[in-house]
Amino acid sequence: MKDSEHPFFRPRWRRIAVVVVCLVWAVVEFATGTPFWGVIALGFGLYGYWQFFYAYKPAGEESSSDPAAPKE
Repeated sequence: MKDSEHPFFRPRWRRIAVVVVCLVWAVVEFATGTPFWGVIALGFGLYGYWQFFYAYKPAGEESSSDPAAPKE
């Protein structure tokens, strides 16, 4: 999940699937009585949410406040 700009993560459904799998796995770990691994899986899920939805910028999208970008 470190390289969120990898082309594999460009489709939204893949980013959603990765986060959902981590969160479901956290629920499974808590339900089976292993809270240590549940916290780790929950951490991965929350980090994935932050990386793929909050801080995610598609590769072709550039910031409009970039001073080096030419204005037409």
